[in-house]
Amino acid sequence: QVQLVESGGGLVQPGGSVTLSCAVSGFGVSASEMHWVRQAAGKGLQWVSTTTPHGIAAFSTSYSEFVKGRFSMSRNIGKNMLYLQMNNLQPEDTALYYCSTDRAGTTRGQGTQVTVSS
Repeated sequence: QVQLVESGGGLVQPGGSVTLSCAVSGFGVSASEMHWVRQAAGKGLQWVSTTTPHGIAAFSTSYSEFVKGRFSMSRNIGKNMLYLQMNNLQPEDTALYYCSTDRAGTTRGQGTQVTVSS
């Protein structure tokens, strides 16, 4: 059974940083393409980033134009976890963040809220 559990969100000041985690069970992240998506209040799901495996220990990562240069996605194969390091956060980054097995966010966890406000 696939289970995705996000954590690490909270209230952050503009310009601040936070790292989100996603605990994955039911399959291994080492061979799976994984994604982060987000949803701001009253809006639809927005793709944030994707990590694509190329063998056991190699992978590539892509980011949406809204977060490129500020966010960094990574994975820990041994712990079967994903991470999203978010730097220089802005109020427009306020959203519920999900890890997902697909870019559309169809299969995702319960999400973790990130609020960027002074």
